[in-house]
Amino acid sequence: MWSTASSEASLEESLPVAIEIRRLRSARRLRLRFDEAAGVLKLTCPWRTSRRAALAWALDQRDWIETQLARAQPAEPFAPDASIPIEGRDARIVWREDWPRTPTLVDGELRCGGPLAAMPRRVESFLKRRARDTMSSDIAEFAAAAGATPRSVTTGDAATRWGSCSSQGRIRMSWRLILAPAEVRRYVAAHEVAHLVHLNHGPEFKALEARLFGTGVSHAKAALRRIGPRLRRVGRG
Repeated sequence: MWSTASSEASLEESLPVAIEIRRLRSARRLRLRFDEAAGVLKLTCPWRTSRRAALAWALDQRDWIETQLARAQPAEPFAPDASIPIEGRDARIVWREDWPRTPTLVDGELRCGGPLAAMPRRVESFLKRRARDTMSSDIAEFAAAAGATPRSVTTGDAATRWGSCSSQGRIRMSWRLILAPAEVRRYVAAHEVAHLVHLNHGPEFKALEARLFGTGVSHAKAALRRIGPRLRRVGRG
């Protein structure tokens, strides 16, 4: 069960995509659908249902939501001539067997050599290394500004979360954020560092998050919601 202290905003932020809620006098139960054209979840519920209760119910449907998002658009595997975002800018994967096996990013091209069958794995490894190094630097910068020290910083590929911070101070970030523009990635880093000090989403947390990240928190959050489904498709298939 969700704590009554959980704000509507924090519940809504936990969803992987934007949601529209309509309360109808004729509704007898909650119904959720994904509007693929608009990229929005649409939830109808009985008239007396509170927004907080509706959001909490929607969060319980996360597996279904992730399935709908995955089906909405085709996967984008790492393949020759594919275009993938790296730090918000499209890069074309270029492969030649006689090139070095370690990928390099040159003039908008991600160049990779060696056997073609192993190329997807090498591209993913390159992105994960870049993510680990870049995000470790982001976290260190924000942690110094917050006067906090994380116990560890790691990257992973969680299905529903872009970042997390445990009560022991362990921060984990999705490596897929290296695909996003820097301001989106840094917003998640600032958010998780703020949790080193405040393990909630209360006013003090929001104030620290804004101080660390600067102006534009809402813009970065909206951008992540908009591009998030694609980030999860890249490299799959």
